[in-house]
Amino acid sequence: MELPPTTGPVFTEDQHTNLYHLNELYGNVAETVSAVMQSRYGMDIPISSGIWGGTYLIAEPNGKSKRRIWRYYCIVNLPSSGPLEEHENLEKLVGVYSTTLRHAFLPEGLDLKLKMWGGRLPYTNKIKPNITMHMEDSTETVRWVRPIFVWNTATWEQSIIYDTLRLVKELKQNLHRDREPPLKDPQQIKYLLQDIIILYKTLEQAHDPDFIEHAEGIIKDMTQAFLRGLSEEDEILDWYHKVHQYLLIYGYEQTLEMHYQPYRLDVRAMEQWPVEKINFVPDELQAKLIPPIQDIFATFRQNLNNHSG
Repeated sequence: MELPPTTGPVFTEDQHTNLYHLNELYGNVAETVSAVMQSRYGMDIPISSGIWGGTYLIAEPNGKSKRRIWRYYCIVNLPSSGPLEEHENLEKLVGVYSTTLRHAFLPEGLDLKLKMWGGRLPYTNKIKPNITMHMEDSTETVRWVRPIFVWNTATWEQSIIYDTLRLVKELKQNLHRDREPPLKDPQQIKYLLQDIIILYKTLEQAHDPDFIEHAEGIIKDMTQAFLRGLSEEDEILDWYHKVHQYLLIYGYEQTLEMHYQPYRLDVRAMEQWPVEKINFVPDELQAKLIPPIQDIFATFRQNLNNHSG
């Protein structure tokens, strides 16, 4: 199957990223890989994919990233039962996926090569953990493209919401209320602060009003600090200590717990959930969180259409 083109270039003239077109590319790759697996190997494998990481939450109105992005990640959702239960078939899928991603990014000027795959992402299901695939760009336009394979068929939006459970648990290790903040490296702290902003905005419509009143101010101020170019070590450390002091990560955990508890799913032990609950998002949480994500991309598309028209 021929790979469908995106409706516009992924890279802008100043080497920033148009996140609408990047998300479009990931979706096109998923559909193409699914079709190739069917035609070449007779395997019926529905696949969905999109951006991993919430850079689209603070992008320009037409989807252009506010800064240059060096690391590309995408979520790829795969069925947990069926042909991919056999390792040999998973190897075939990885081969098709890496080749298709390489061809998708060639018109954008990237030269991707598969370096490794099969790494297990921490804080994911113990029986069927998320696995990673790592491709590097020899042109150094980006450092890498890294798909994250998540089990169970779901839409990209559902999987993004489900992944907040993992991210909360990961970040909590460095924001524990009973310990001093352990991180010292400013760049590592900046990534953590970015994730704190992304989590707040992704879960915003599900937060309790009292938590919004508590957290909204610091999130807005920290976002502005990033947009101004957060680079001074003292300021980065100051924000880290504020985020720790405000217990934001515990507020996110409570937001998720409020929605998952009725299903007897412990958000603090998602690694132990049954395999069939991977990528599970309660309907009421989907109703609150999916429309805002879809609205963001609909606005990107509308503004791109207006500009081209």
